[in-house]
Amino acid sequence: MAGMSLARLARFARLESVARLALLVSVLSGAGVGPSLARTSVIDDILPDYAPAETLDGNFLAAIIAGASRDTRAAAVYFRESLKADPRNPDLRERGFVAFLANGSMPEAIALARDVARTDRNNGLAQLVLGVEALQKKQYVTARRFFNRGGRGRSADITATLLNAWSWAGSKNFAEAVGTVDNLTGESVYNVFRDFHAGLIATYLGSARQGEDRLRAAHSAEGTTLRVVDAFGRVLSYRGKPDEARAVYERFDSLLPRHPVVRHALAELAAGRKLAPLVSTPQQGAAEVLYGLGAAGNGQGDEVAGLIYLNLALHLDPEHALASMTRGDILSRLKLHEAAIDAFDKVPAKSPLRTSADIQIAGALNALERHDDAIAYLKKVLERQPDDIDVLSALGGVQQARKFYAESAETYSRAIAQAGKPDSSHWMLYYFRGVAYERSKQWPKAEADLKRALELGGEGIGSDRALILNYLGYSWVDRNENIDEAFDMLKRAVELKPRDGYIADSLAWAYYKLGRYEDAVRELERAIELKPSESVVNDHLGDAYWRVGRRIEAVFQWNHARDLNPEPEELPKILEKIKNGLPDEKDTCAPDASAPQKADKVIKAETETAPAGEGKPKQDAPVPAGTPAPAPAVPSEAPDR
Repeated sequence: MAGMSLARLARFARLESVARLALLVSVLSGAGVGPSLARTSVIDDILPDYAPAETLDGNFLAAIIAGASRDTRAAAVYFRESLKADPRNPDLRERGFVAFLANGSMPEAIALARDVARTDRNNGLAQLVLGVEALQKKQYVTARRFFNRGGRGRSADITATLLNAWSWAGSKNFAEAVGTVDNLTGESVYNVFRDFHAGLIATYLGSARQGEDRLRAAHSAEGTTLRVVDAFGRVLSYRGKPDEARAVYERFDSLLPRHPVVRHALAELAAGRKLAPLVSTPQQGAAEVLYGLGAAGNGQGDEVAGLIYLNLALHLDPEHALASMTRGDILSRLKLHEAAIDAFDKVPAKSPLRTSADIQIAGALNALERHDDAIAYLKKVLERQPDDIDVLSALGGVQQARKFYAESAETYSRAIAQAGKPDSSHWMLYYFRGVAYERSKQWPKAEADLKRALELGGEGIGSDRALILNYLGYSWVDRNENIDEAFDMLKRAVELKPRDGYIADSLAWAYYKLGRYEDAVRELERAIELKPSESVVNDHLGDAYWRVGRRIEAVFQWNHARDLNPEPEELPKILEKIKNGLPDEKDTCAPDASAPQKADKVIKAETETAPAGEGKPKQDAPVPAGTPAPAPAVPSEAPDR
């Protein structure tokens, strides 16, 4: 279940099996010794090839390095080669088992699970994998035997308890299935988990009335959780209560507008169609258990554990769209963008989440600096859905990354037209169109959009308001307009995002532009602590040092800026300053020549921290790092509360 908040759900993961998993993950990382319908040509053959080493030692070392880097595919490749050379090595088999499992190489993982279990009967992870494999094959008695070995039959082990319950559901034993779930006792937070799965099991086994009662209890406790909302809304619809189902979805939509799962359900209800229950097989129910644990691992930063649970979930239910989305999110966060693309592309074409998966694919292509491929991919998606606001927004962002600012403004204009009467969730459309207008030298339009974004967003968008304040405030300072208001904006932006080096740099540069060099030095020294490897911040600090007479330090900062990959058009200016310093102030009547470079850095700062989607959720599938605009990710978690 990806239901309750991750911090709470993570409490369920303090199990013997998870402790064993953590140990195995540390072994993998070297702590020990020893085609969907949406596929297009731009993502064909995206995964890289890894050439094996010529020796066992070489492959083993490469596998350890890959594991430490969380590159699951490379680790699997090199452990596979290592095992060919030394197949009976128990340490190698255990490491390879975890590597194959984390990579989703299930046939190899299952084969090694048998070997590991024969050597170590108490290996909880091996018993879990063998139990899942038996469950997948509908061998329910065998599955329970493996789960009981792994969890020792204790109700404290939520994994074994819930998977056992679903195996009893597979055996059509209602009393044992629901009774096993109800063995989850001890902590009050177990109640939601217990009622959620008891409701799903009861509905699957033909007691939809009891299923509704249990899911109603789960919804009363966690009514802002997507998975609980969807399960409850579906059972209400299934039982002939469409109006109540609609109210359940609409309440969630008011908290997190336009979630694709909710939009799809509301559209189906509006068309008079009955929604099917969330789970229709024991395999899907067990996959829901494993997906919830994988989502919790993702939220707690335990990426390899999260991937293992998600891969097990997908082994049971290959069409579990949220599991594929969360898996792609983890791989994106690990900067394994090629593998992330492959994960997102496994979201079924019929899923309401498919468009969001396509947007994430484009984001991963963009992170790989394949901007033209990302643009081509999104345009292909728009052929199917020409009026989709999220796809248009994502396309506008990638066009900005490619510095196609005029085209980006046009794309955002299309999105704004589709939005109709704007509400607070549309502030980003105006913000990013304002950026595009400013970069394409259409300042009056840019100013109007930035003001509109500030108005729409209000105080309700929290720290994201700093993005607008920073851009508009800096632009006014750069143009010597509305100086007092601009300074207030920049100071407020710093208050909202005190750890953002780019925003600190904006305030400092505003001081510099007004000749308040000591203040500029103070703020730039703080900015350099936050962004020590950013060329423009080092360049600005060099300028400020020069103006206050600290000329040796100024030249040092300019040299540092030169070595940090500055924008091509800025390098000659930096070299000139290294050679000759800055001209005296009396010799310059225009703003400092280095100032224009700031605009691109403002874009970079704001897009790196840009929210993942309209109505920002606490989410498992955040936008991939490097995506330059709000390519809306799909939340599998509740909205911020």
